[in-house]
Amino acid sequence: MKMFVQEIAVLIAVGALFFGAASCGKRDASGKPSGMEVSPSENGAHKIKYYKSTMMAGEVSAKPAKDSMGMEMVPVYEDENPGGANQPSEFIVSVERQQQIGVRYAKVERKPLFHTIRAVGLIVPDKTRNWQFVSRVDGYVQKLQVTAPGELVDKKAPLLSIYSPDLLTSEREFVGLLRMRDEAKTKDARETPERLIDSARQRLRLWNVTEEQIGELEKTRKASDTLTLLSPFRGVVQSVPVEQGKNIKVGDMLVEVADLGVVWVWAEFYETELSMLQVGQKIGISTKSYPNEKFQGTISVINPFLDEMKRTAKVRIDIANADFRLRPGMYVNAELEMNMGEAITVPVSAIMPTGTRNIVFVNKGEGKLEPRIIQLGSKYGDDYEVQNGLREGEQVVASANFLIDAESKVQQAVKDFEPSPGAAPVKP
Repeated sequence: MKMFVQEIAVLIAVGALFFGAASCGKRDASGKPSGMEVSPSENGAHKIKYYKSTMMAGEVSAKPAKDSMGMEMVPVYEDENPGGANQPSEFIVSVERQQQIGVRYAKVERKPLFHTIRAVGLIVPDKTRNWQFVSRVDGYVQKLQVTAPGELVDKKAPLLSIYSPDLLTSEREFVGLLRMRDEAKTKDARETPERLIDSARQRLRLWNVTEEQIGELEKTRKASDTLTLLSPFRGVVQSVPVEQGKNIKVGDMLVEVADLGVVWVWAEFYETELSMLQVGQKIGISTKSYPNEKFQGTISVINPFLDEMKRTAKVRIDIANADFRLRPGMYVNAELEMNMGEAITVPVSAIMPTGTRNIVFVNKGEGKLEPRIIQLGSKYGDDYEVQNGLREGEQVVASANFLIDAESKVQQAVKDFEPSPGAAPVKP
């Protein structure tokens, strides 16, 4: 056992302390290991009051049993002080020494837990609010009202004018049919012009003539050879690939306008996070352009197809952007915060992992420290959820570096539980 103490680090020595208490036990006055049941007749005045767990505080039994960790409980005698110097798992680092080495304590608290998942995304225009004007007649660009990408235009603002002889012919035909209908003397005589008027009106619509422009033509009865394209919404010019005076054909791109009142964010989330996402969830959006602000978006599409290399899926987030502050091409951060309820928590810095177990050091007062194995749940920020082993209100050491100075004390505590040379080992 001495070789064990010399070769194994302090952390393992603490683990050995627990196993020694559960399996070998300190020998009592009768010469029998204290971890073995001793009847009143064998121990004289020592009578067993109950059995307790050496690893899980608060677990007791009226008869020999195993605790929730599967370890044998040890007896507590009537004349034994459970909180005194016989407490096997405690060791002492004086208060003065703790102050010298900067020991800090944290309170075991019940807190609300929140889990946050994060992703990086890129802002793009809402495709349902993007309009590309394509020439539907042959003609010439007569005048450009917008000249460069980035120009802000209001709804129904003029974008450009097209001179087209074909348009003049169609408008004259429409005006002539209106006059024919008006001059008809009977209902039957008006039926034919009415049908032709509907066809001519539909042809004008297909040429990007708006309902307001058709109504104005119907009112004034003045045909024009010029068509003015109007913006369908308040937006920003994305591209103007034509020039004034340029000849255009049917199908040529004229101007593109985007309504940025709503923008999309395409963000990538890992496949392990997809089960936490749902269409309709609210999600926070932040960007370096506005470091002190957070925008709110709504998940609208979760792409079921994963990127095979990155193991991520794209998620579309819709964001209201009435003031056009979020611009296409911006990188943003998406954060989804989920309420996970309440639980007892302990700071991450208080945990000493041994590889198979997690240990904390509970403050028992007057320099006494009790190593205790606990069961942890998930990590939330700077805290762990505690599933078993600690009670709300207890104090634990928040920084465990004091163990380096306390090595000799831990080793001495282990030696106290070494079995005598003649004692038979107890099987776990």
